[in-house]
Amino acid sequence: MLNIPFPAAAPAPKPGSVALALGGGGARGLAHIAVLEAFDELGVQPAIIAGTSMGAIIGAAYAAGLSGKEIHAHTQAIVRKRAETMTRLLRARVGRFTDMLSRGLSNPMLIDGEIFLDLFWPEVVPDRFDGLVLPFLAIATDYASRREVTLSAGKLTPAVAGSMAIPGLIKPVEHDGMILIDGGITNPLPHDRLIGTAEFVVACDVTGGARDTLQRSPPPIAALIGAVQIMQTTIVDTKLRVQPPDLLVRPDVSTYRVLDFFKFGHIMRAAEPAKEEVKRSLARLLDARRA
Repeated sequence: MLNIPFPAAAPAPKPGSVALALGGGGARGLAHIAVLEAFDELGVQPAIIAGTSMGAIIGAAYAAGLSGKEIHAHTQAIVRKRAETMTRLLRARVGRFTDMLSRGLSNPMLIDGEIFLDLFWPEVVPDRFDGLVLPFLAIATDYASRREVTLSAGKLTPAVAGSMAIPGLIKPVEHDGMILIDGGITNPLPHDRLIGTAEFVVACDVTGGARDTLQRSPPPIAALIGAVQIMQTTIVDTKLRVQPPDLLVRPDVSTYRVLDFFKFGHIMRAAEPAKEEVKRSLARLLDARRA
């Protein structure tokens, strides 16, 4: 499904309904799990979820019917088994180390996103969008047209794999006549895709803020990823000035790097204040609506 705005004739959203946007940010996106736990503890079920990159991975699992606590436990079990996780990552590689010599500039550590999801997603996540419990939008970028695309029907795995396809780390995905790359390139925080779908829009931004002064220049890969993060932060800040969500939450995870997945426990502890913020602020919004 291409990036087409919702029709003007769409019915008015259900009173008190809440839409949830989960942004991209690599390992920082693990903080989204805390936001899902907040929704569960409030007893609020999103009317629809939109996710970019890491937000798409976690958002799709939640839309499949898993609770925030179940996603937390599943992720914790993965990061605790470091050796097994590394073995799975090697299985998800596109090429071999010898490819770097025989194929010039090929990246032997490039990950196949679809294999990655098959290896790491909970088994209950379905193969297709229509198997999900909640409506879900995966945000990706079509490399050929240089435009954002919103995927909401058909095969789920290639849509999310395309949404998370960070150039140089995860291979592009050929899907529905498009070549998909990371949705964070065009829409790192897809709250704008949810306007009109619910009475309230909640967005979780994990693109990260400014870092402390560095003691030395970053290595090439870190500089490349950092440059993408700067771009994403700029896009998000611009979008928020134009049309902010009803509730914006920004977990304090800016000190963590994109690939710090084994710091899951630290990230979840850092996200705890954001979880409590969501519970307080969303409860106030809903209580005011009922008053």
